Amino acid sequence: RWDGVCLCGGLYVLLRVKLALWRYMRSGTNIPSIFAQTAKRHPNKPALIYEATGETWTFAQLDELSNAVAHWARGQGWVSGDVVAVFMESRPLQVALWLGLAKVGVEAALINFNLRHDSLLHCVGVSGSRAIVFGAELADAMSEVSSSITQSMVRFCTGDLSAEHMASLAALPLDPILASASRHPTSPCVPPKGMNDRLFYIYTSGTTGLPKAAIVVHSRYYRIAAFGYFAFRMRSDDIIYDCLPLYHSAGNIMGVGQCLIHGLTVVVKKKFSASRFWEDCIKYNCTVVQYIGEICRYLLSQPVRPSEKGHKVRLAVGNGLRPSVWEAFTERFRVAQIGEFYGATECNCSIANMDGKVGACGFNSRILPNVYPIRLVRVDEDSMELIRDSRGLCVPCRPGEPGLLVGRINQQDPLRRFDGYANQDATRKKIAHNVFKQNDSAYLSGDVLVMDELGYMYFRDRSGDTFRWRGENVSTTEVEGTLSSLLGQTDVAVYGVAVPDVEGKAGMAAIADATGSFDCNGFLQKVQRALPPYARPVFLRISPNVDTTGTFKIQKTRLQREGYDPRLTTDQIYFLNTRSARYEAIDEELYNAIAEGRMSL
Repeated sequence: RWDGVCLCGGLYVLLRVKLALWRYMRSGTNIPSIFAQTAKRHPNKPALIYEATGETWTFAQLDELSNAVAHWARGQGWVSGDVVAVFMESRPLQVALWLGLAKVGVEAALINFNLRHDSLLHCVGVSGSRAIVFGAELADAMSEVSSSITQSMVRFCTGDLSAEHMASLAALPLDPILASASRHPTSPCVPPKGMNDRLFYIYTSGTTGLPKAAIVVHSRYYRIAAFGYFAFRMRSDDIIYDCLPLYHSAGNIMGVGQCLIHGLTVVVKKKFSASRFWEDCIKYNCTVVQYIGEICRYLLSQPVRPSEKGHKVRLAVGNGLRPSVWEAFTERFRVAQIGEFYGATECNCSIANMDGKVGACGFNSRILPNVYPIRLVRVDEDSMELIRDSRGLCVPCRPGEPGLLVGRINQQDPLRRFDGYANQDATRKKIAHNVFKQNDSAYLSGDVLVMDELGYMYFRDRSGDTFRWRGENVSTTEVEGTLSSLLGQTDVAVYGVAVPDVEGKAGMAAIADATGSFDCNGFLQKVQRALPPYARPVFLRISPNVDTTGTFKIQKTRLQREGYDPRLTTDQIYFLNTRSARYEAIDEELYNAIAEGRMSL
């Protein structure tokens, strides 16, 4: 029964989005022209509300400011296909900038405002930007890299910054330029951009290396926003609370996209605040909220407040909601619907959980699998290499069997396209051939999921996040969820570390302890009740905080590199001594004993 309900609902959403995309493609429409139609329908309705100042921008005002941006861009001599980097904290102006640039065919590169030094330079460089617009709040970050940015790259600053400081950065003030620019529409760019042309770049989170510039074409922007709108039954009178960064697809497309395409009002929060979340929702009468990564867990860790049940929020949309947090969140905060979805910015295999099945990140029919050609395929658990049959094709997973999510590529179909990254080598690495049939191509998500008998899909791990210990596969995602729950929703990062001459990888958990009151042995007693022996952390790293990305994903690269060596960190490192059944602090002597095999694991 549920399979049929989900299939019918999914088919309706799929067909509605696909038909709209074909119609827009035939008529030569793009995102700026769709927004122009939206603004014309209700010019005086609030489009964006900036929580930091309380300022409201109507659809007409947003349209006019983006027109001013378009005139400024054309006055700079930029033409269709040129790229301009945008580096600022979340604010409505950021939307007006990329939208105005798109009106004349110029592509914005939306850079994570948390980046510094080499990562920042990398992102500016890899996009091929001709200019950079930065917020005054990031002037110090710009100062650190200013001498390394080519002199031919024009720099503009928006916000309050002294003339002397601006001059030291060789930057021009953008605000007065936009204030004096024409508010009337510009003539279309030549050649005009269609739905399959580039709109802007969004960077991957960089959890496993330097960020990659993912290409977002106009059809992809529409597809993500429209799937969210129809799959989760949003309404034109909804007010969305968007506390996610606008350099990210969740905040900019799933959130702001509802404003530009469907005419919803969006409240833009400069930075997520767990303590202010529900108060903001009440203040602005929000009916939909967005989450990503660990946001829901952060909200659960807050003390109970009257505001958490005095709001009008009926729907929370996002991804990364752990099953252990899901029901606690809906019950405590009385949010009727969770709109969990799966989908990276660049992927062609997005899925959505339309009916609130707890823990599922989406659904794909087992009755009509070719309607939406995605699949879970078998991979080698250690190398993550695709396993192939005697014909050289990938092997589909059975229900309950973990597998790599892949999506068939068809560049002529806006739902099946894979546009890749600015770097072609990075693009090629995400494509496999002979997957569904001979000579086809498929996108490799890099994520391991599991499908049940009905077709619901559950996120298992990022590729490489599962490690093998004592002959068993350990899911870092599952262990993180368990440990975090045991510790009252504390930040926890779990990863495998190599020990000399020991097969597999030993589990290590980095645990946030801001108060310095962590009780190792009390923790061990809880762990022994909650986890099997092979999944219990062999090593602990106790730190004031655990690094996360700007989108609340745990950063593990540095932690894995430093391992359990006490010489590489000031954090306290512990080792689980199985003989004494207690965690012991690692000093140089104990470290050497472990490394030399004199200490039993």
